[in-house]
Amino acid sequence: MIHNGRVIDWLLRVGLAFSLLYPPIAAYFDPFSWIGYFPAFTRGVMPDETLLIVFGAVEIALALWLLSGWRVHIPAMLAAVLLLAIAVFNLGQFPVLFRDISIAVMAVALAIIHWPRAK
Repeated sequence: MIHNGRVIDWLLRVGLAFSLLYPPIAAYFDPFSWIGYFPAFTRGVMPDETLLIVFGAVEIALALWLLSGWRVHIPAMLAAVLLLAIAVFNLGQFPVLFRDISIAVMAVALAIIHWPRAK
């Protein structure tokens, strides 16, 4: 059995990073399949394509930050909030988005593991 904390930490960070990297890459090739996940109040603020690009850039930045290993608790918590917001604002699509809740909980666990300890 592997009990190496570094391996476990790396696996959690890679898994969370993948869940953040896949949507912007997929949206690049098929934006119409992804724009529907944005709540109505976010649409029309800017063109849909720009919204996808900006949001995708945020997801990519969070993924790269997680992979860097620097202050992991911050991007992990931001990812958790992002994933929970996606699920909450798209309750009608919950049969597809239920996994986002599980990934968000794993992101919170990763944040807790990396939370700075009081000295």
